[in-house]
Amino acid sequence: MSFPKSNLFFEEEKSPWEVVGEGIQRQIVGYDDTVMMVNVKFEKGGIGSLHHHRHTQVTHIAEGTFAVTIEEETKILKKGDSFYIPSNKIHGVVCLEAGILIDVFSPIREDFMK
Repeated sequence: MSFPKSNLFFEEEKSPWEVVGEGIQRQIVGYDDTVMMVNVKFEKGGIGSLHHHRHTQVTHIAEGTFAVTIEEETKILKKGDSFYIPSNKIHGVVCLEAGILIDVFSPIREDFMK
């Protein structure tokens, strides 16, 4: 399936946040069929449950502190840190201090599109 490209410019205050779980909101920043960037806002205690998907993912921690698990390894990461998740690897996060993750996926996460 092919999706239209997003707008060329993203303005945070003009873009709605979507509630995707308890204490978790998502904001799609930009995309085409090959790449997607998403802001994910977590309240303290928010849990991104362990899961996997076919997409390659790189995540930057813009704010906060998170316990990040990839496969069998867990690390505490904070603002300025990042992590890489190869395709189909089990991963998840627990928010230790309220924050924002910036996720980049390749290809586009079709399941995020409505």
